[in-house]
Amino acid sequence: MTRGGGWKWAAGVLAGLYAAVLGAGYLAPYDAAEQHREAPLVAPQAVHFEGGRLVVADAISGRKVAVRWFSGGHLFGVEAPAVYFPLGSDAFGRDQFSRMLYGGRISLMAAVLGALVSLGVGLAAGLLSALGPVWLDALLMRAGEVCLALPWLYLLLGVRAFLPLALEPDTVFVLFVLLAGMLGWARPARLFRGLGLSLKQSGYVEAARGFGASRWYVARRHMLGELKGVLGTQGALLVPQFLLAEVTLSMFGLGINEPGVSWGTMLDVVREPAMLAMHPWMALPAMLLAPVIFCFQLCADAMAG
Repeated sequence: MTRGGGWKWAAGVLAGLYAAVLGAGYLAPYDAAEQHREAPLVAPQAVHFEGGRLVVADAISGRKVAVRWFSGGHLFGVEAPAVYFPLGSDAFGRDQFSRMLYGGRISLMAAVLGALVSLGVGLAAGLLSALGPVWLDALLMRAGEVCLALPWLYLLLGVRAFLPLALEPDTVFVLFVLLAGMLGWARPARLFRGLGLSLKQSGYVEAARGFGASRWYVARRHMLGELKGVLGTQGALLVPQFLLAEVTLSMFGLGINEPGVSWGTMLDVVREPAMLAMHPWMALPAMLLAPVIFCFQLCADAMAG
């Protein structure tokens, strides 16, 4: 399926998803923190055509109101004081659709930035091991083996648990990116080291060294270009791992906390079986994770092949 072009629609889905979360301020009808206490735990609301226009039942009063487009700086919505929840509301009357967009911005961007940090550290460590002195190679690879031997997700949970819980969402976001990136560097580093050692023995690299080129010039001029495809593949594999890590941390209260929102924060309530059984729409972020991860896997397979 990948060779047949499946990766193209997967890449299109991911591009559309990232565009949607980055444009949450326009696409979402409400702010992520806006509460409508009169309408808690409202099920997803369907719209109907009536009189040539889209109408929906006001979640508070039940009366029919028209859906308005391109109004108030948002793509769609209804005229206040009426409220409309296309994907339902949570226990505080907050719109789930809006929160999924704003929360996806945090979860998806944290995963991408964490992967970039991990790839940057892994690339630097791998090339230093391949081109540097033997003692540096041994030191970096032993450190990488320690990281690989430890379950990095549990290590991330443990490190985060030692930090204060009452941190601002922006601070937690930066901490997650740095911690995830620093803990996930070992596997890419080993791969880059192996490729670096192989490229170092190639004819054009040996010719460049024969003309007096330094090892760092060789790395920059000849090796980095050859590693671009591998960087893309590793990035597509790392992003889903870090996405699941962010969701797990926030779900258990160690990641983004209120008033911030991420997909993990939204899933905190579904740890209660009764809540999930009575209000299944609260698990919508979890249902979105599977296709997102599948799309990243298709893209990784395409780049690897």
